[in-house]
Amino acid sequence: MTDTNPDELDEIEDKSSESSNEKTESEDQSTISETVKNISSKSLKQIAKWNNESFLYAFDRQLISFGIRLLLFLPGFAILAFFGAWAYANSSPNWWVDFIEPTMGQSFSTILVALAFVILLGYILALALHRHRVNLTIRTFEKEVKSAQSKHFSIKSLHGYEPLEESIKRSVTKHFFSLMCALLSILSLSAIAFYGIQTDMGKNFLALSFSLTILSTGQHISTRSSTFNMAERTGLLNAYNSPIHPSTLGMVFSDLVKSQLDPLLKSEYEHFVGELESHVKRGVDPRFAREKMMMTLYKHSQGLDLSSVDSEFGEIFTKAGVEYVKSHEVFTIEEWLVIIDHLQDRCPAFFRMIGRIEEDLASGRKSIKDDIIFEVDMENVVHGKANLFTYMHNLSSESRTVVLRVQSPDFRPHDLALTYLLEPGEEKIWPDTGVPLSQSGNEDILAIMSALLRDGTVAWQTLLPERFGEATVSVRLEEVSGELLTGSQMNVRIRSVFKEKIRSASSTVFNVIGFVGTIISSSLLTYIIV
Repeated sequence: MTDTNPDELDEIEDKSSESSNEKTESEDQSTISETVKNISSKSLKQIAKWNNESFLYAFDRQLISFGIRLLLFLPGFAILAFFGAWAYANSSPNWWVDFIEPTMGQSFSTILVALAFVILLGYILALALHRHRVNLTIRTFEKEVKSAQSKHFSIKSLHGYEPLEESIKRSVTKHFFSLMCALLSILSLSAIAFYGIQTDMGKNFLALSFSLTILSTGQHISTRSSTFNMAERTGLLNAYNSPIHPSTLGMVFSDLVKSQLDPLLKSEYEHFVGELESHVKRGVDPRFAREKMMMTLYKHSQGLDLSSVDSEFGEIFTKAGVEYVKSHEVFTIEEWLVIIDHLQDRCPAFFRMIGRIEEDLASGRKSIKDDIIFEVDMENVVHGKANLFTYMHNLSSESRTVVLRVQSPDFRPHDLALTYLLEPGEEKIWPDTGVPLSQSGNEDILAIMSALLRDGTVAWQTLLPERFGEATVSVRLEEVSGELLTGSQMNVRIRSVFKEKIRSASSTVFNVIGFVGTIISSSLLTYIIV
């Protein structure tokens, strides 16, 4: 057995300690690199989140623009702080002087100015997030338009595209101006720290900051009339106002839907319909299939269960067609419910009119005169324009030429006459007894209403009111000779939208006060400096 030299033992220990130190250093370096990678990945995820329109839109809808409405309440609280700082600029209230000022060493007006600064800081942050979300919407909108054009969809040539694009860009400009006014306001408020609230310069800077805050709020209020987003497929519907619509609806539901869809959705709808017709069952009229699909979706929005919806779809589409309708990437069942809800909001008279026909079918009641089904409806309360819908269906065996005459002293046009050739329909299409809403076969309300809408004639006229208050509209169905067949007279009320009126008036008042206040306070500051 050999003896080990003590010096050699020391060398071995040193080498082992060095190797252990090297291992520890390498482990530390790997740990640090993993930590850096985790931090960088988390930061990238955070950046991606704040560039995700869906996340920002949900945040905006709950806190900023709607929900809590920070963009309205924050400047409101700041304005109250401005008034308080101005009122107590020269002397603080007694309770403040006796109990709080000895401890804080600041006057009541100074604290209110600081409070207004913090509130404006939050307002600017909320406004910046809102504007960032709108910019993301613009980018997504432009990307979708380019993508549609690459697929040879003529988006820009569709009616309503230019007004929609102009409305979006005008809203972005107002958001930018609102943000700039808010930034100038907080800079003016910061200047008070150098001059003091008790001096004339401080008071003028306070007035300038107040005026710019008012002006910023007025610009934001004017953008609330047209809300839009691209986080949802139907996010542009509220910002889109159709400039035209057909006066006679050939395929009633389809024409009605196309008239209210924004250009992007309209191009997708045309592609959707083209694919859908290839899945219609043999022996089923594609026009009937499309109208029955729309009628079924409408009834689903009214409470028809999904099993009945699948059963009705199975009667007109193949299995692949039913799956295509249910799993379409754009027009899902949920999106259809949003679209139908939007249609009911824009054209309530149409749905009320077909609702009465459905009630007659359900009860077995015949509202027929001279072999003609005639229904007419119009909004009870008119805002901006009135939509008049008329349904005519000829149940006789011969073609008939009729004249639809609309007369009113309160709407333009005052006297409108339209001539229609009503083709012969099937008298048996109207049942003698009441029918259920949905059942197997074509003896239910869904199938009968789809056939009535397909074979009948629906006229859609837009009437423009000339004054506010009570108004009357007379609708007559006549022979060509002038003999009256049937008619209706409706009493409606014309008035402006209260919310829009308040919003427009508030925006105008805020803009005027803010602009005049900015000019006056800026002039006084210039006079003092010079």
